[in-house]
Amino acid sequence: MKQDSDAVNVPACFLSNHEGFLGSIKNLIRDFVVTEIDITGQRVNTAEAAQTPACASSDGHSADCKKRSHHSVSLDTDESADCGVDVTIPSPGSFDLSVILGQSVSEELEHFVLTLKDEKPTKQELSLGCFPDKTHRANVHRAVRHRFPFLMTVTIQPEIRVREDPDYRELSQLVTEDEAEDFFRFIDAKVRGSSYTFGPDDDKDHRTVVHHFLSRKFGKLVETKSFHDRGTTAISVRLREQGRPKKRTTEERKEEDIYTAFTLCKENLETLEAISYMAAALGVLPSDFTYAGIKDKRAITYQSMVVKKVSSQRLKEKAAEFEKRGMRLSQIRSVSEPLRLGRLQGNHFDLVVRDLRPHGASANTHTRLAALVKEAVGNVEARGFVNYYGPQRFGSGQSVQSDRVGLALLKEDMVGAVRLFFTPEEGDDPQSQAKRHFLQTDNAKESLALMPLSKARERLMLRALNRYGTGPDGCTQAWLNLPHSTRVFYPHAYCSRVWNEAVAHRLTTLGHSVRRGDLVWMREGPKKVDDAAEASSPQIHVVTDQEEQEGVYTLGQVLLPMPGNTVKYPENAMGAWFQERLARDGLNDCRFRVSNLKLNLPGCYRPLLAVPRNLRYQLQRASCEGGGGEVSGGSSRKTDWQLNGTTAEGKQDSLMLTLKFDLDSSCYATICLREIMKCDL
Repeated sequence: MKQDSDAVNVPACFLSNHEGFLGSIKNLIRDFVVTEIDITGQRVNTAEAAQTPACASSDGHSADCKKRSHHSVSLDTDESADCGVDVTIPSPGSFDLSVILGQSVSEELEHFVLTLKDEKPTKQELSLGCFPDKTHRANVHRAVRHRFPFLMTVTIQPEIRVREDPDYRELSQLVTEDEAEDFFRFIDAKVRGSSYTFGPDDDKDHRTVVHHFLSRKFGKLVETKSFHDRGTTAISVRLREQGRPKKRTTEERKEEDIYTAFTLCKENLETLEAISYMAAALGVLPSDFTYAGIKDKRAITYQSMVVKKVSSQRLKEKAAEFEKRGMRLSQIRSVSEPLRLGRLQGNHFDLVVRDLRPHGASANTHTRLAALVKEAVGNVEARGFVNYYGPQRFGSGQSVQSDRVGLALLKEDMVGAVRLFFTPEEGDDPQSQAKRHFLQTDNAKESLALMPLSKARERLMLRALNRYGTGPDGCTQAWLNLPHSTRVFYPHAYCSRVWNEAVAHRLTTLGHSVRRGDLVWMREGPKKVDDAAEASSPQIHVVTDQEEQEGVYTLGQVLLPMPGNTVKYPENAMGAWFQERLARDGLNDCRFRVSNLKLNLPGCYRPLLAVPRNLRYQLQRASCEGGGGEVSGGSSRKTDWQLNGTTAEGKQDSLMLTLKFDLDSSCYATICLREIMKCDL
């Protein structure tokens, strides 16, 4: 059972009204297995370690890598680098639209394209159909854009429409059609460090027009310049880097440019704890590791990672040492860039709930429990669950929750945030003793000697406090000593708590229907969709009176903003609620930036509801675990629930429930289970 603080962080507001049941999770580490689903829709523990480069042909050469007489795609890398690994822009032939869309829709799309070729600009659209599965939608968007760069994909969930991209038509009037197509493929690929060169153009005035167009339409993504080569002049376009890197020596640059990807399987370890150990063993910084998402501690988890400045050979040599600490590395290979946080589709869960029993004094029979499970799983499979942030987001089990630390940071109270960070748990374990000693003495050096080696974050903070002091400046340096992803975790935890309270208030006061002023995904209008995530830059629409009366939107389309400096708030009672809630914590004038710590919180939009996909479950007698003893089948099959399940002594075996399902990124399996079982876990 959870502590009171956890119950506050996750309000007791449910979506369905089934009875639920009791049970326990995470009795064993193997009862909770989390496998990351990468951006291509594959589970990372089954994905191929290396794909054949898209540019490779049967003779080992690439048509896309050959020089063209008029325009080219180039990469600013060593000549010896593989031309195809992780950097090649896929050719349109890489996607078979007849497979992705079906033959009839593919032919209809080809006909639609022909009608656009010779016509003036038009707003004509073609529907490609409805695609409920997010992975399928992403594949459709990617395939259509690569095959027809002059088309814009428009999402009206779950429907996808296509229309002509006006930016493409404008560019094709300035350069050749082939150049326009290749440029749009270059923009769509977003390959780090790549550049695109248009054909020779000795007309300065014309080059100026092209420069201005590219700056106006794509200035945030690219930078352009004209260069002279062998008596001709051409325009080169390069993707902008994030920030301006400092100058490095050739030797440093070669080392910095090494990236090695791998799949990490860890048991009973926090992601950051695992990273800290690997970093120390490899002689690099924790910040040299990048990952798509944080995974549970008390679980077996599989996730993708990339480490900088470490070769694949060196990582393989350390694999045996890491395995002794509960970390198994697989699929080790060289890549061209780090991972980005959020660069995943979601997670697959394999869960076991043990010791099932009804709520209250209900008859504890197998038949009764089977009926309760069937109803509960069916409701959540059909309707979803309230998309709360789970207790892990707030530092479950800590005396001081992470959201309180985040609030202090947002108020720029560095000393207060440090002291909250070092609030000890009850008990006399070494970590709590070290924290207690620091709060009582302000002696960071002595506290560091007491702090267990496994507590990487605490030790990083104490080292900085020992060096810079425990005043405001020293505490600021202590926070800066943590990786950015760790620093930003705490303000995010605060914003997550506010979001949890907001969704509970929204459902309690406005009910389960869509109301005027609610925020939803934009139903109409073009929306360019990035490969990584359809909703990475959502177009937000405010529900009107008429739309509320006509029931245009469903509750599953409603969003609530995560507080930040770029979001808009609902234009109904919820907008005022957010302002009052932030003011109550002294954040009515908060800019959601902590410049001293290089933190910026733009905010985001999170759906009220989440729905598990590919959900399967099975009931078994606990005594028969590992083979036989099946009581029920998956949720999509009707089952006869008639069996008594008694032992020779006349007592019933306890039942265990196994569940398998997928969730989108940032959705919590514990919250899904909470909705199914109707209890805090």
